Amino acid sequence: MAASDWKTIVGLEVHAELLTESKMFSNCPVVDSVEAPPNTAVDPLSLGMPGTLPVINMQAVEFGLMVGLALHCEIPPINQFSRKSYFYPDLPKGYQISQYDRPLAVNGYVDIELTDGT
Repeated sequence: MAASDWKTIVGLEVHAELLTESKMFSNCPVVDSVEAPPNTAVDPLSLGMPGTLPVINMQAVEFGLMVGLALHCEIPPINQFSRKSYFYPDLPKGYQISQYDRPLAVNGYVDIELTDGT
C-alpha cells in the first residue's frame, strides 16, 4: 500500500468540567478544589460505601447535549453510562463511570476558517 493511499483521521475524547451545582453522579455540591478544605464535598457514594447507587445530574446531561449540538454532533436516541473497574489507591469505589459504547453525542466537528478563506 502506497503512502498516498493513507488518509489521516483524528479522533478526540473530550472531558469537560461543567458549571453545575452538584457532582455528576452525586448530590454533593461542587466546591472550589483550591479554596475548600479537604473532604468537605463527599457523601457515602463518593466514599464508596456499600449499597450506594449513583443518581445522574440531569443539569450536566442538558449541558452535555447543548455542547453536542453546538459541535454539530449526532445525538443518539440511546446513551449509556458504564462502570469501568480500576484498583487505584485514590479511587475507593474501585470503579469510574464513563460513556464508551453509547456516548451522549458523536461525530461532531468544528468549522475553522483558514486564512485563504476555505
